[in-house]
Amino acid sequence: MIGWIIGIVVVLLIVCWVIGTYNGLIKGRIVVDEAFATMDVYLKKRYDLIPNLVETVKGYASHEKETLEKVISLRTGSYDAMTPEEKIQNGAQISKMIPQIMAVAEQYPDLKANQNFMDLSHNLNETEDDIANARKYYNGAVKQYNMKVQMFPGSLIAGLFHFETKKMFEVENAVERQNVQVKF
Repeated sequence: MIGWIIGIVVVLLIVCWVIGTYNGLIKGRIVVDEAFATMDVYLKKRYDLIPNLVETVKGYASHEKETLEKVISLRTGSYDAMTPEEKIQNGAQISKMIPQIMAVAEQYPDLKANQNFMDLSHNLNETEDDIANARKYYNGAVKQYNMKVQMFPGSLIAGLFHFETKKMFEVENAVERQNVQVKF
C-alpha cells in the first residue's frame, strides 16, 4: 500500500514538473513574440519614414539618384507580408543606407534648413533610438527563452513538445552595430 502511495506521489510530482516546465516555455515564447511585435512596430515606422526622407532629399540632390533608388528598392513588396527574418534583414539593410542618405544631405545646406527634412530627421532619430531599445529587449527575451529550451532538464520537455530556439536580432559588422545618429 505504501509503495502505491509513493508511486502515485512520484508520478504526480513528475506531471507537475512537466506542466510547469511546459508553461514556462510557453510563457518564454509569448514574451519573445511580444518583444518582436514591439520591435516590429518601430521597424515599420522607420520603413514608412524612409520614402518621405528620400523624396525630400531627392528634391535637392537629383544627381544622387542611385543612392536614393537603392533605399527605395528596399521598400519593394509589402512589409506586412514579410517573415520576421525578412523584416530583420530588411531593417539591417535600411540601417546601412541611412548614413548614405545623411551624407548626401550634408552636401546641401538648404536641405538641412528645410523644416520638413528637419522634422523627418528628428522622427528618424527617435525611431532609431526606439529600435535600439526594442532590439535590446527582444534579444534579452530570446536569450532567456533559448536558455530554457537548451538547458537540462527543460531541454527534455522542449524536445518532447518541439520547441525550437529563436534567432536573435544580430548585425553582421561593427558599422551596423552602431545606432544611426541623425544630426544637423
